[in-house]
Order: sequence, then C-alpha cells, then structure tokens
Amino acid sequence: MTNPSTSSDRLINLVLGSRNRKKCGEMAELIAPPWERRPWMDRLAIGSLDAFPDAPEVVEDAPDFAGNARKKASETALAVGAWVLADDSGLTVDALDGAPGVFSARYAGEPCDDAANCRKLFDALAGVPEARRGAAFRCALALSDPAGRIRLEAEGHCRGRITTELRGEGGFGYDPMFLIPEYHKTFGELSPLVKHQLSHRSRAFARLRPMLEKLVAELASG
Repeated sequence: MTNPSTSSDRLINLVLGSRNRKKCGEMAELIAPPWERRPWMDRLAIGSLDAFPDAPEVVEDAPDFAGNARKKASETALAVGAWVLADDSGLTVDALDGAPGVFSARYAGEPCDDAANCRKLFDALAGVPEARRGAAFRCALALSDPAGRIRLEAEGHCRGRITTELRGEGGFGYDPMFLIPEYHKTFGELSPLVKHQLSHRSRAFARLRPMLEKLVAELASG
C-alpha cells in the first residue's frame, strides 16, 4: 500500500484499523484514489493491522458507528504508536428499525461470517415487499494521532434496496444483496470504480480527504 519512490524520512505512517484485507484495500484506494492523485498523498505510507499481530482487538460496544470508529482509532493508535484511521460501517434496514446497524459484521453471531449474515437478513425480510426493502449503508471514519487523540472525523451514507437473492461476486459483506436502483445492479455487480463513486465509504472519504490534506500539510510544516 505504500509508495516506495518516496523517501522514508518524509513519510507519515498511517495504519488502517482493520485486518479485513478487502476493506483495507478499498480504504487505501479511497484515501489516495488512482483517478485523483495529489502530491500530498505520496507522503502517506499506508499499512494495515496485519503488521501488528499483537495489537489487541477493540471491543466495539459504542451505540453508534461514530462512537465505534473513535474507539477503534484511539485505542489502536495507543497500542501501535502510530496514526490510525478506523472506520465503522454497516447496513441499516428500514423494515427492521435500523437493524442490523452496529451489529452488521456479527449479525449472525461470532465468528463474523458474511454468508451467514446475508442468510439471516434474507430470513428477517422474508415476505417483505420490494417497496418496503429500503436500506442504507452507513460509514463513520475517525483518525487518531499516536497519542490516542481523535483529530479528524467524517461520515457518509448510500441509499439502496435489499434484493431477494445474492447478485454478483464483487465487494464483501452485504454488497451482493444491496441494490442501487438507478443502476439496476448490486454493489456485488458494480465495477470497483463505480462503487467507489457511490458507496457510503467513498462519500465519507470524500469528506475526509480535504481535512486530511490540510493535516498532512500541517505535519510537514511542523
């Protein structure tokens, strides 16, 4: 994820607070989009928690996505001694009063299992007509400095509808059952480039990038 052409003494080590490789790959692209490169992005050496096998798992017990993102960023930064960007994201379904919400990753129980989560959601929506299958993916981002202080936050969401069957093999989690009506495709069917323009995570990062650019400039001048 790093840029080896940039001299190491100018790099800012940024750890993504996740061990989910697909999520980390997506987050890295959204921090520094290949289609929207800027010089400041080359000052970031982006890595994941895979490089810190001893870092403890953070208990995600906050009542909302923003609280969990802050908790993961702050506690992980203190544990690894680096800047940490964490996200908490999930699916909220209208007909289920916002469930699975903050429990999205472990909706079907532990250990987290994408296929089991999707099956449980299909079962929960059995018999619910198309018009009432509205849903939203939501994402909250939090950036902590090495001292555990939250320095930046951003949020984004994307509206869609839950299908009655899995469609597509792209993405992860609930992507193959989350339909974007305007495109007549699920996140599992859309190309990564299109998904990056529409997703809850991309919208959160679009809000974060200008703030992150300013912070990188401040760190460089300091």
